[in-house]
Amino acid sequence: MTAEPAGDVVWSEDLVKQKRAGYTVEDVLNLPADAPRVELSDGVLRVVPSPTGGHQKINWRLMGWLDRHCPKGFEPQMAVGVVVDFDSTIEPDALILHSPVDLGHHFFPPEQVVVAIEIVSPGTRRRDRLEKPGLYAAAGVPHYWRIEQDPVHIFAYDLAKGRYDLVADSDEELVLSAPFEIRLPVRDIAP
Repeated sequence: MTAEPAGDVVWSEDLVKQKRAGYTVEDVLNLPADAPRVELSDGVLRVVPSPTGGHQKINWRLMGWLDRHCPKGFEPQMAVGVVVDFDSTIEPDALILHSPVDLGHHFFPPEQVVVAIEIVSPGTRRRDRLEKPGLYAAAGVPHYWRIEQDPVHIFAYDLAKGRYDLVADSDEELVLSAPFEIRLPVRDIAP
């Protein structure tokens, strides 16, 4: 009996490159279409966990709200990435970008990012609360929002002297003056 071809081979990372932490942004940009959504952390690929239904509902509603309320010059986006440097990328849940936005791109430079938004899920608690704020701050992203679930609660931070300072938090209405006037009723994005 001879072996029959198994069909298309599913993509997997190069274990040698992964062990050496040798991946670059160029490698990520050249991943095949069947590759999972990944972040690149100092040359190591990390698969981004799949979000829950509640997480996605918050994100969809938030994007709809932002799409209706962002003034000219700002563009909300979800499921796109930020290139931090040659061997690191971040995949936030949502972004507010400076316009114009090339809708054909998946990755954006940190200087185009106005607000990085993370919705905390059980599998991302440590990364969203501790690791990602430091990465965004080091990249110079001026605003960071962390959204906790159950109940929905938004924490908004502004970059000051290389770190984020809490400027507002609410489970009722997020009120901000930067990057533009925002009065976001939390019930509008809750599942």
